[in-house]
Amino acid sequence: MVFINCIIQVNGLKDRAQDLRKSFIDSLEEDIRDFLINEAELHTYDDLTKVNPVTPSTVLKCLQARYSAKVFYTHAGCTLVALNPFQPIPHLYSLDVMREYHAAPQPQEFKPHIFIVAEEAYRNVQGQVEPMNQSLVVSGESGAGKTWTSRCLMKYYATVAASSQKCQDTVEKIERRVLGSNPIMEAFGNACTLRNSNSSRFGKYIQLQLNGSQLLVGASVQTYLLEKTRVAFQAPNERNFHIFYQMMKGATEKQRLEWMLPLDQDFAWLPHAEKTLEEDCLQETVEAMINLGIDESKRTQIFRILAGLLQLGNVDFRPASEEAQTCFLQKTADLLQVPLDELQSCLTVRTLHAGKQNVLKPCSQSECSVRRDCLAKVIYAQLFDWLVTFINNSMCADSSMWCNFIGLLDVYGFECFLLNNLEQLCINYANEKLQQHFVAHYLKAQQEEYVTEGLQWSFIRYQDNQGCLDLIEGSPSSIFSLLNEDCRLNRASDAKQFCVRLQKELSHNASISWDKFSKQPHFTVAHYADKVSYQIEGMMEKNKDPVPPELISLLQNSQDSLLHSLFADGDHESEGLRGHSKVVTVVSKFRNSLESLMKILHSTTPHYTRCIKPNPDCRPLTFKREEVIAQLEACGIVETINISALCVFCAVWMDALAEAELDDAEDFIENEASSALPKLDRLLKERGSVQLSTTGFQRIMSMMACLKIPFRNGEYKVKTNQFDQGVASIRAQPRGSIKVHLQRSPLLYADMHPVHKTDVVTGFNQILLERP
Repeated sequence: MVFINCIIQVNGLKDRAQDLRKSFIDSLEEDIRDFLINEAELHTYDDLTKVNPVTPSTVLKCLQARYSAKVFYTHAGCTLVALNPFQPIPHLYSLDVMREYHAAPQPQEFKPHIFIVAEEAYRNVQGQVEPMNQSLVVSGESGAGKTWTSRCLMKYYATVAASSQKCQDTVEKIERRVLGSNPIMEAFGNACTLRNSNSSRFGKYIQLQLNGSQLLVGASVQTYLLEKTRVAFQAPNERNFHIFYQMMKGATEKQRLEWMLPLDQDFAWLPHAEKTLEEDCLQETVEAMINLGIDESKRTQIFRILAGLLQLGNVDFRPASEEAQTCFLQKTADLLQVPLDELQSCLTVRTLHAGKQNVLKPCSQSECSVRRDCLAKVIYAQLFDWLVTFINNSMCADSSMWCNFIGLLDVYGFECFLLNNLEQLCINYANEKLQQHFVAHYLKAQQEEYVTEGLQWSFIRYQDNQGCLDLIEGSPSSIFSLLNEDCRLNRASDAKQFCVRLQKELSHNASISWDKFSKQPHFTVAHYADKVSYQIEGMMEKNKDPVPPELISLLQNSQDSLLHSLFADGDHESEGLRGHSKVVTVVSKFRNSLESLMKILHSTTPHYTRCIKPNPDCRPLTFKREEVIAQLEACGIVETINISALCVFCAVWMDALAEAELDDAEDFIENEASSALPKLDRLLKERGSVQLSTTGFQRIMSMMACLKIPFRNGEYKVKTNQFDQGVASIRAQPRGSIKVHLQRSPLLYADMHPVHKTDVVTGFNQILLERP
């Protein structure tokens, strides 16, 4: 149980404050009893900092009650918890709801919603609160609703930040292109997995660019680690990227003939084609391409290339399938516009360089399959990058046109499958980095700030994942460094030998372990979310990501202008071109891009949304307690709530304080405003104003915290951004009670205006937080 010792010593109110404190404690104890007994009211807790006591079970009960009442958003201190309903809720995201939240003087008084997070970030930009650039970090495991949440955020900003009547044609064009980028990115980058029918198989950070009037003038997209292996390999009960199914189900008869996709043909790389998903809509993707300016000829080239990959997947190198192999190879060559004999040679013959001579060596059956898969992966990856570049060129504004941005981060969620390899290691590493960002920014830094300000504070323990990050990326030895070293040796990979080396170099780290009874080389990492066992077989080869030079030469000579342009710049490393130069591995590139992302996040004001998957089967309105509690504990929600609740400097019921302190409080109200106030009612937000006295800034902020009176500069010259940061959260608290929870404590600015009469003024330094 947390008790807040509220000592108010302003204008001689010390004695009467004791009575208020006793009254408040009695009221608090009564609230706790009500909470434990009256479960019917649990769905009304729109902010989990109101829960007392804060435990995993009480938080879980509140969320379950709200989910049952079809309330899917709940505040949790500095974060928003979003539970996935797994069914459409159209009225919750309508244009009218967007405009309502945007137009509200205090949107925080409305029900919790992702639009509150969006609007808070937007108003921070409008108020020029440092740091002015904002980042909305949407996290959660696969299937928790991150992609949908990011989609809602983009639609919100495209609506509220594009409302100017000036240059309306330009604004509408940008809005269409920003929203149009979503269907394309999801079609080419998302797929149906075991845990999510629309799982992002890449990460993206979208910067919405705003001009000096805070209007949307452009956007840019940065992507991370596309899971290109999915093109040629789909795990059991999983599907390929959505775009392939869209083509098969949405193509017209004319397009089928042009793309060589007959209805009765099966494709090896198109499993579960009979399954129909909401995402299997080709028309939506085509319309998005049109809005982005991709003309018909380019669209035709894109779909022909994709159809060529499907035909390539049917090429089988077993002797018994020679006749069928020729048929599929011919269709592949026609669609990719490359010579058939060269295509067949590239897949079946390897060129070895011996001094100045080239030696041709036939490939084994398995080597032919590897080359086939490699060709598909490199084409798809380059096509995806081309689309991202085209999207950016289409909607990115000139640097002179924008001055601030709001970033939306949507990365793949934490993953743990029966078989996990390099892809899952990188994905989970990214989630570890984001969790560390949250811990460093809030759980750790916020508590350290309280101690610096002189508040009595007992540190709340939280799960620090630094040990896990040291294991993955640390120096001098880590999983990544050992993987890269093995790749640089340019020798055949040996999974068992690599496993032995991991044990020798990293066994001192508590975050790694091995199953002694497992027959397959592996290692297990204790991530912040869960333990994951990774298979070593194939991991080093994936990290090298080699491309035979014959394949690059083949594609550079394609008669298809788009496919030719994808490989014409000569910037594509292959086995032959690398020679003995330093190998740029997959994990090195991914780590560098992730470090760049983290620098951007650290330079912005972050806003956290934790998406929670309420059941593993994606069933509508089904709440599995074990599933939810594991996610809450993994991402530190309970610790977040505890810290947010404990940093409530003053918490008193408005009605009681207003009635008890009316006469004295009116001394702080300007005379002209007093006559307009029959009483200090519970809202006081828009009608009261504070007359600054000579006793200092701390005293005024204390009084404002207690009475929830809006700030006025008065005698002290306090900058606008100080005002915004000092009292924005005071205004944002729920009706009926005052909870001062500041992102930047008023004490940060109190130092600018020292208090000279310490015998009169209490200030925040004497407002103590006690835990019995």
